[in-house]
Amino acid sequence: MSAAGREVLVHPDKDALARATAERLIARLADAQDTRGTASVVLTGGRNGNALLGALASSGDRDRIDWSRLDVWWGDERFLPEGDPERNHTQAREALLDSVPLDPARIHVMPPSDGPYAGDAEAAAEAYATELAAAAGGNPAKVPAFDVLLLGVGPDTHVASLFPEHPALRETERTVVGVHAAPKPPPTRLTLTLPAIRAAEEVWLLAAGDDKADAVALALSGPGELQAPAAAVRGRSRTLWLLDHTAASRLPATD
Repeated sequence: MSAAGREVLVHPDKDALARATAERLIARLADAQDTRGTASVVLTGGRNGNALLGALASSGDRDRIDWSRLDVWWGDERFLPEGDPERNHTQAREALLDSVPLDPARIHVMPPSDGPYAGDAEAAAEAYATELAAAAGGNPAKVPAFDVLLLGVGPDTHVASLFPEHPALRETERTVVGVHAAPKPPPTRLTLTLPAIRAAEEVWLLAAGDDKADAVALALSGPGELQAPAAAVRGRSRTLWLLDHTAASRLPATD
């Protein structure tokens, strides 16, 4: 199934979605490593992102990935103290990262609020942008050409920490920004911007559950990008929507 240049794959339920996406991601990253020797992935938090990481951790094929040659980045982060249970990094460690042999130097964590940029989300965002640029290898987008960038879709169509009508969604130059007064707690966050997201080779959007059905239907109906951030993201070579049956339930019927 396709929608305006996007591929849409529907799975029976949220568990099938997590398992199938884990196997798809293993194959994609292993293929990239076979081709170039390394691979890169941008993780997402939230219910569906963490379910995917859990499915990766329990997959019998997970070691097809050479974890020591994988760069791990984040699409957004809650600007909270290191180790806070609400941080995406903390949740990713518990779900997957602590159970696989990653090279610590290749785990690119967004700065916490109690680190060297204490209380200054803009400085923290600038530091992460500098780290991305250093790894970009001459990419004019000033970020690596990520193999896969994962995004969860919120009930309001937000992706990463890009919320409808929010200032960060309008950014056209910077690759990482601080988000203030976010409509979802915590109010202060760090996020990749649309230019950074669109530099990825493949962007995969994940949604499961009835609370995501309206957002999925809206984003795939061709709305304005400021009204529906999920409609604004795309990969350079592929944009893949990965849904469960319930999240897809309000999409138009196709033959």
